[in-house]
Amino acid sequence: MAEDLQPALAVLVRQVRASSGSGGSLSQVSVRKQLDHLGPSTASEPARAEQIRPQSVIATVNALQAAGYVTRTPHPTDGRRLPVSLTPEGRSLLGERRGSGHGRIAELIAERLSPAEQRPLAEAVPLLRRLAEH
Repeated sequence: MAEDLQPALAVLVRQVRASSGSGGSLSQVSVRKQLDHLGPSTASEPARAEQIRPQSVIATVNALQAAGYVTRTPHPTDGRRLPVSLTPEGRSLLGERRGSGHGRIAELIAERLSPAEQRPLAEAVPLLRRLAEH
């Protein structure tokens, strides 16, 4: 099952990404999603959530900041920390990508699956969500 599921999911993810247009690299999209979920955070928090090194997140944050999608603000009590948060532009881009991705998945389901085939797919969503949990 794993051997069949992995390539099918990979192709589906590529199709959805292609329909979502440019929004930066996969790591940039991932960090923006984490910041949206976590709120203002240090680099270690999205790194922990994505199970990657904080140094990798810092490089991604630098690129996002240069593009105007995130901002760093001094921490109110710890001057060594600079929490990162999404700018309105970063939040807007994330919303656009999310909407186009959802729309593309809905189109694919409607175009390629009959109502009878859609039911077991809907039932599998909670199971896939559990597989994706950290």
